[in-house]
Amino acid sequence: MASTRRRIPEASVARLPVYLRILTEQHDQHVTSTSSEGLAELAGVNAAKVRKDLSYLGSYGTRGVGYDVDYLIYQIRRELGLTHDWPVVIVGAGNLGQALAGYGGFGDRGFPVAGIVDIDVSKIGSVIGGVRVRSIDELPSIVQGQSVAIGVVATPADAAQEAADRLVRAGVTSILNFAPAVLSVPPGVTVRKVDLASELQILSYYEQRRQSSLQSVPTGSTRGASA
Repeated sequence: MASTRRRIPEASVARLPVYLRILTEQHDQHVTSTSSEGLAELAGVNAAKVRKDLSYLGSYGTRGVGYDVDYLIYQIRRELGLTHDWPVVIVGAGNLGQALAGYGGFGDRGFPVAGIVDIDVSKIGSVIGGVRVRSIDELPSIVQGQSVAIGVVATPADAAQEAADRLVRAGVTSILNFAPAVLSVPPGVTVRKVDLASELQILSYYEQRRQSSLQSVPTGSTRGASA
């Protein structure tokens, strides 16, 4: 009887890349084993959550020893589909698209840039990060020719939906959206949004709280001093 694969909750999936980064750093430092407590401290979560997340991978560690770092890296990479490369195509060769295409870290982590496309004829033909910018009309041939499943939208907001529509029509089933826009996609297509403005607004919230806290402490306060 065929076994059914256990579905991992989305919150746990989101933490797996964090664990992978930490474990990879430990591997580079020649660390061979790690505990759930140590991993939790570095990941900013509690140990029970780490153990629960890793249990979805079938990894329970060994009492008194912990988890084998290399094997845990293998398990997480396998679960995240990182045992082979996933070519990506970028729509938009503006400042953001150029920065993404020129960032070598994608290829190092298994996401080589298979192509970058734009509608601007002045950008078409230029080379960014070793990849030549092509017309957006060539998107289907790039996707089909290089088996691209992941597309990146790096366009202005008013062009984002059209970019997503073209990616879907070309056969892309996962989209990473950097544009400040909400995308509508058909069932079966996954969208992840990277909202830089929202992240900055969240940081501004914490900065405001920090500054308010500092301002609430009277200058020259002698609280706690003996009379």
